[in-house]
Amino acid sequence: MDPNYANPVADIDALIDVMEDDADPFQHDPGVEAVKTPLWREALWPTELGRLLCSPLYQGRGVPHGHGEPILVIPGFLANDVMMMPLRRWLRRIGYRPYHADIAWNTDCPNKTALRLAHKVKVIHRKTGQPVVLIGHSLGGMLAKSILQHVPELIDRVITLGSPFRDHVRAHPAVTGVWEYLLAGQGKLVGRNLHASCGTGYCMCDFVRHMLQPELKPVPQFAIYSRNDGVVDWVSCAEEDASANTEINESTHIGLIFHPRALGAIAERLAQRIDKDG
Repeated sequence: MDPNYANPVADIDALIDVMEDDADPFQHDPGVEAVKTPLWREALWPTELGRLLCSPLYQGRGVPHGHGEPILVIPGFLANDVMMMPLRRWLRRIGYRPYHADIAWNTDCPNKTALRLAHKVKVIHRKTGQPVVLIGHSLGGMLAKSILQHVPELIDRVITLGSPFRDHVRAHPAVTGVWEYLLAGQGKLVGRNLHASCGTGYCMCDFVRHMLQPELKPVPQFAIYSRNDGVVDWVSCAEEDASANTEINESTHIGLIFHPRALGAIAERLAQRIDKDG
């Protein structure tokens, strides 16, 4: 027998010891990293909404207008369609046809949510006969990225707002802690369809694969983010192509769906001509 060959019985015993020492195999998630962000700034988002409602931009002035193009608007983590209502109303006001995502609380299994929204995109495309624009905030932008992987032929472009889609999620411990709470099965009204590895680096679902190893698709993708984001690390929210990024550094994380400059950036990206042959 090779003297360098390890004792298989000893190896199994050692593995059992490790498993007993770490009862929760998902305790250390390689797909999520807690980072210190200025979470206190998020208390300022109502002021951003107030400025928007008083802004001429919200009345549709000073920005490019659309021609009825369909847009699916996807809320972020712990948010819902109601939170995105001002954005949808504004998009309709400037000539687009926005659709809500039918999300009461965005805390369900992200893979299931992405698949359901991909089906909704098919319905919208069949109804309008046009490719669909995806606009997603935070987790909603990550869902938009996953939808793109499922049905790229039906997508016109993707615009993410403060979405940590790069490699792994880098967010404030308070946010990652809420996700861990939901994964532990302690959510009663929300997060009821989650399992222990859901949305983590251990999960083998399409959603996680789309975040960690996305396939290159011939669809324009734009990112809008703030370096002063109080929830996620802005570095994980930026596209590799610097020309596809827009920084709104005075905005909060939540405020990216309300800040007048953020909406102005959305209007510019929606109006941007796309070279289909490029």
